[in-house]
Amino acid sequence: MAETPENTIEVSRLVKTYGSLTAVNDLSFTVKKGEIVGLLGPNGAGKSTTMRILTGYLPATSGSVSICGHPVATAPELSKRHVGYMPENNPLPDDMRVSEYLWFRGRLKEMPRAKLRARIDEVLELCDLKRNRHRILGRLSKGNKQRVGIAEAILSEPNVIIMDEPTIGLDPHQILIVRDLIASLRGRMSVIISSHILPEIEATCDRVLIINGGRIVAQGSPAELRHQIFGHTSYDLEFAGDISALSSYLKTIEPTLRVGTTGESAPDGFCTVTLVTESTEDLGEKILHTLPAHGYRLRSLRRTQPSLEDVFLAATRRSWDARLPDKKNAGDVRAPLPKV
Repeated sequence: MAETPENTIEVSRLVKTYGSLTAVNDLSFTVKKGEIVGLLGPNGAGKSTTMRILTGYLPATSGSVSICGHPVATAPELSKRHVGYMPENNPLPDDMRVSEYLWFRGRLKEMPRAKLRARIDEVLELCDLKRNRHRILGRLSKGNKQRVGIAEAILSEPNVIIMDEPTIGLDPHQILIVRDLIASLRGRMSVIISSHILPEIEATCDRVLIINGGRIVAQGSPAELRHQIFGHTSYDLEFAGDISALSSYLKTIEPTLRVGTTGESAPDGFCTVTLVTESTEDLGEKILHTLPAHGYRLRSLRRTQPSLEDVFLAATRRSWDARLPDKKNAGDVRAPLPKV
């Protein structure tokens, strides 16, 4: 692949309106070379519209987007050469065979014939499609069609891959294949994924952008988002010992580590407490080393943290609450919007 700038995607103050509806509202972000970024948001948040603008399929109302240094609005042919795109409802010709379709798409992308045949074999292997290479597309299952779309997106080894719901319709085995495939692109291609399967986003992505109402309401790695939204980490500790002195020993481990809630003591003398800290460091080993040294008997210790789903719900709820004062006379602003 050709040398690319550090930021392969640069979005600045992007706006897209449909009449009185603002689907994307002053959106700005960058994606670094080789980074995998997840795009999350409820229906109507502006995810699909943003991805269509990035790929050049849809013009922006205002703002700018550049792919590998090429402005999408003024140099669409140059920017599109660097992008592989898989839309949510991937249109495939029903009467072509899998290998024929990939050959056709590769030639459209101006891939040399000598390289294309070997590359088709490679992507068929990567996407677990070798057994289906001679099958007609119209007779494939939903899951296999999804994987053909992914194969086509990565076929020309573009610098940027944009995937809208790539795992929709896949079974658990196929989801794992796609997850491993996307992870294998890290460092080589920049990837933006939009998905409603939050565990897949958490397992795959380096960074997450949460969009609501056309705006970014939170962004960062999953760990950073947990800290931004909830501000603490918790540990469930089951132990026996002097609970009144526990707090003083906890502060020697980490100044912000404290007892949050306390459960009832069991007949055997053990009780359960929830420890809370503002530190993002994993303090488990320090807790296990320090407390027994002061005479505590530990039965179990478990670090607990909000899931990405908890983070997503809290971030979008917070953004809705922030908009409520401006919507007093607009009816129920929480009603779902049509997908854009």
